[in-house]
Amino acid sequence: MSSFQEAIAKRRTNYALGNTISISDDTIVQTIENVVHEVPSAFNMQSGKAVIALGGVHQAVWQITKDTLRKIVPPENFGSTEAKIDSFAAAYGTVLYFDDHAIVENMQKQFPLYAQNFPIWAQQANGMMQFSIWTALTDLGLGVNLQHYNPLIDADVKSLVHVPDSWQLIAQMPFGAALQSPDPIQKVPVSERVKVVTK
Repeated sequence: MSSFQEAIAKRRTNYALGNTISISDDTIVQTIENVVHEVPSAFNMQSGKAVIALGGVHQAVWQITKDTLRKIVPPENFGSTEAKIDSFAAAYGTVLYFDDHAIVENMQKQFPLYAQNFPIWAQQANGMMQFSIWTALTDLGLGVNLQHYNPLIDADVKSLVHVPDSWQLIAQMPFGAALQSPDPIQKVPVSERVKVVTK
């Protein structure tokens, strides 16, 4: 198995995260920048954006999430919700994924024949960016998971990190020290998902 395939195999959802890591912020930022620079997108539209929230901004993302959910989750059920959000806040940082709708809409105007496909292609490219960064952070030895509290937290998070109105929040990726190994995950036989056709 190649080192690339090994990196993919190691990429797992890890909820047990801590904020004490031996990797520098510069290394984390450079790794994410390198990945974002190389991730492909249809028509090279590059609508996917990543915001790296560290320190107090990382904490504020999850405080916003907790405060938002407190308003809609019944009090008797909020304890487990709060514990889950606190586990994300306990991580070292969060990558916030956005997609710039202004870019997508501009591509739709330029290529009207494919207009209905550009939002789909943008989501596909954002997914590739998420997967690639997740794998790269895991390869650095970090624990990572992926969350989707949008659109509930969109407005407050966008205000917090000062992004344009045209940026839509897609996902939130807490990362930090891997405090334990991820739980095993069930996979269907690959023969059910991959078909080889020669004729």
